[in-house]
Amino acid sequence: MISRRDFLVGTAGVGASLGLTPHVLRALAALPQGTLLQRAIPATGETIPVIGLGSSATFASVARSEDVTALRAVFQAMVDRGARVFDTAPSYGASEAVAATLVNQMGIAGTLFWATKVNVAGRGGAAADPAAARAQIETSLARFAQPKIDLLQVHNMGDPPTQLKVAREFKQAGKVRYVGITTTFPNQYASLIDVMRNEPLDFIGVDYAADNRDVEEVILPLAQQRKIAVLAYAPFGRTSLFRRAANTPLPEWAREFDATTYAQFFLKFCLSHPAITAVTPATSQAKNMIDNIGGGIGRLPTPAHREQMIRFVDALPALPGR
Repeated sequence: MISRRDFLVGTAGVGASLGLTPHVLRALAALPQGTLLQRAIPATGETIPVIGLGSSATFASVARSEDVTALRAVFQAMVDRGARVFDTAPSYGASEAVAATLVNQMGIAGTLFWATKVNVAGRGGAAADPAAARAQIETSLARFAQPKIDLLQVHNMGDPPTQLKVAREFKQAGKVRYVGITTTFPNQYASLIDVMRNEPLDFIGVDYAADNRDVEEVILPLAQQRKIAVLAYAPFGRTSLFRRAANTPLPEWAREFDATTYAQFFLKFCLSHPAITAVTPATSQAKNMIDNIGGGIGRLPTPAHREQMIRFVDALPALPGR
């Protein structure tokens, strides 16, 4: 299985070293010219950078290793280049606690837009205990050592009536700025749509990638209609896009929208949809963070480019077993 890390090593000669090594300098040199784009949160008009950092999967694995040197470099690369949105969750193993400790040690905690989640509901639609939900949120607040959580979302549609109510309690108390809900499961889309239509939401979080476009049908247009901000998760198809593109050169026409790497190509596809407020790919490598930020700099694909990108991605070799 070829991950983005292996893909970059093989196609761009980028190694895994941290700091200002030749590999990181190469990633910096490949960045498009300009500053990181920002988009408005519809509920307030506040703007946030369009590229952030997720902490599931790869991030959590590094946190478990107790060697946070790599994560320190990721956060430094992030804030140095204007990215601020950090998406995490108590359920992501040790990642929320480790990240909070690290950024407070670095003195950059107040710079970040903290987006975390709450979910104490049991499996199979079991009800959530409001007291347990409140305790989980208070734990996140204590970890971040900040007066407010910027965004608190109910994780994976966990008992929305109960947990959205608890989240709004914290918002009304001035401890949370924005409230939302997430899902990464297509079989929960109908429930998400129902909540979007019937509940006041500031944000939703959903998987969205060039090879995973189902949310374009109803969810993204509904978000625009209801003025709900959207965080896009898993923009690389949970690495499937890098694996599918492993032996295919980046098309020359990608330069028409300032994409010089596949990471930038895939991120710019997501950002070219007007409903997307920010994309939060997870990484534990500084060079990948720098590369990702390039996806939010420069021109974005036009509608015609989007159609061209879809045809290109759909024509990539399928993965075994899919």
